[in-house]
Amino acid sequence: MEKYKVGVVGCTGMVGQRFLTLLENHPWFQVTALAASARSAGQTYAQAVEGRWKMTTPVPEAVREMVIYDIEKDLDTYVSQIDFTFCAVNMKKDAIKALEEKIAQKECPVISNNSAHRFTPDVPMVVPEINPEHIQIIEAQRKRLGTRLGFIAVKSNCSLQSYVPALHPLREKYGLSKALVTTYQAISGAGKTFQTWPEMVDNVIPYIGGEEEKSEQEPMKLWGSIQDGKIVNTDTPNITSQCLRVPVSDGHMAAVFMSFTGEKPSIEEIKETWASYRGRAQELELPSAPKQFLHYFEDPSYPQTKLQRDLEGGMAISLGRLREDTQYDYKFVGLSHNTLRGAAGGGVLLAELLAAEGYLIHK
Repeated sequence: MEKYKVGVVGCTGMVGQRFLTLLENHPWFQVTALAASARSAGQTYAQAVEGRWKMTTPVPEAVREMVIYDIEKDLDTYVSQIDFTFCAVNMKKDAIKALEEKIAQKECPVISNNSAHRFTPDVPMVVPEINPEHIQIIEAQRKRLGTRLGFIAVKSNCSLQSYVPALHPLREKYGLSKALVTTYQAISGAGKTFQTWPEMVDNVIPYIGGEEEKSEQEPMKLWGSIQDGKIVNTDTPNITSQCLRVPVSDGHMAAVFMSFTGEKPSIEEIKETWASYRGRAQELELPSAPKQFLHYFEDPSYPQTKLQRDLEGGMAISLGRLREDTQYDYKFVGLSHNTLRGAAGGGVLLAELLAAEGYLIHK
């Protein structure tokens, strides 16, 4: 098949770097343009990330000598070279909103890793295995933006991936009334490494700005429904959360407590629900989709961040320690790779879904 021409805005940051490593040998997508702020513009990619490259693999050869565009000054030139763009910029929220809409209005679809548009009512926030039907809102968004091809689609916050995928099939099948979640989040979620953030060695910080609000509110949009050209949030289950930064390079873990709306299923029924669950990404056999979305481990010492975060290319969810609780019905532990499933990998998977469902075209 003819590959889609792809750009990455915010290409020099940690998530932008991760996008480029994932796209290096992608069967559907080929990077043809890069963009960033004026600070990096005019440099080759290799020059721009010298001393700042945070991936464990080398800078992809195909982008080393690409000259970076200034996303503000060179926008027309940038979008003329691509079919769609990924966006992972570090700017104020209002500036990100304006930039992403400006790109979309140039008839260039935007798949965003940013949080700015997550609660815009006609912007789909999609985990392909959970709410693929939300991409249907794109037609309403295009009417608002006045575009034929352009739109914005976003992925959800990285912390959600360690527990919402596990709750989703249980909510669908049995009904959930409430959940309590504590997340233990890796430092790469802040765009840092131990070299750049030595204060995190042998340390835990019990606060991540804005993270608890996202953890409680974003699932309500994922589980919402399209009504009159907007996505209307659900109000169940009620979720409360705490989010801690822990001294781990990659991988977000969650301790989860949950209660059902009616008669609770058995432990074996829950495990079978997880084992048999397949989402739209698996049905379409998307290139980045894990074959098995949810993996349950019987060993009570699993999942472990170092051992399971890279499961199925870092795109699967690892679960363990399911047991009854004294105040909730059950409790369990979840794990996801925050920069793969939770960030760039989730963005690439979303782009694959949009391509497979006909929302991305070759210009």
